[in-house]
Amino acid sequence: MRMRPTLSWTPTGEVPPGTTDVGPVTDALSSGGVLVLSGAGLSTESGIPDYRGEGGSLSRHTPMTYQDFTASAQARRRYWARSHLGWRTFGGARPNSGHRAVAAFDRHGLLAGVITQNVDGLHQAAGSEDVVELHGSLERVVCLSCGAISPRRTLARRLEEANAGFEPTAAAINPDGDADLTDEQVRDFRVLSCTVCDGILKPDVVFFGESVPPQRVERCRAMVREASALLVLGSSLTVMSGLRFVRQAAQADRPVLIVNRDPTRGDQYAVTRVALPLGATLTAVADRLGVTVDK
Repeated sequence: MRMRPTLSWTPTGEVPPGTTDVGPVTDALSSGGVLVLSGAGLSTESGIPDYRGEGGSLSRHTPMTYQDFTASAQARRRYWARSHLGWRTFGGARPNSGHRAVAAFDRHGLLAGVITQNVDGLHQAAGSEDVVELHGSLERVVCLSCGAISPRRTLARRLEEANAGFEPTAAAINPDGDADLTDEQVRDFRVLSCTVCDGILKPDVVFFGESVPPQRVERCRAMVREASALLVLGSSLTVMSGLRFVRQAAQADRPVLIVNRDPTRGDQYAVTRVALPLGATLTAVADRLGVTVDK
């Protein structure tokens, strides 16, 4: 029987309460060397929904898995039709005050780097430079046969030409760039193949049920080892791809600080969880530090 990936987490036992005190976050950043680990919650203020927060997409939507995508032409048609529509929203998203605050901390030499679980490229758009995209990026497309990498915008133009008149109305857009469409709406969508070898194209992102490349994981582990503290922003830490770095930091006596309105799977490892909105919180921390955040 095919195993489904972990999509949800339910707290067991007593959940440590959140706080509104940003002092520990300010103190950690003031010392420098802080590594940021960001999740979907950081991008909600840019109009991209998260998976598990209030109204999160997992309450109505099961993300595409790698196993389903590779095994079924019908699944690939459904994915590309929905993703093609969702890409328009992603392409128009702009960094919010949270992304800009992280970039400002980076410019002032307070960060050891950024690891993001997001695939939207908004950290880089805000000006952050040392960013590891743990789950890849929707900006790129990879061929599963020959490994050729190409820009997503190039494929988007090809899909527009091949599917003239495809203008369905989506019920919602999801954090992975997928749009909620019915089977009837995607039935006639034409899927395109690699221009190099005619192989299957996939967005250069880590699907649920797929492993993060080992070299990327090791790079992140090295960043954790070199950091003075780990600051988690907008991640529930439900999946192991992010939680493992929290565990690593805690085991190495690196303070873990979390800014997330809801409890996370990593709260037990954290010295604090600030239960406040991200944009306003990070802007307030920047003000305390005398760091100017771009408007």
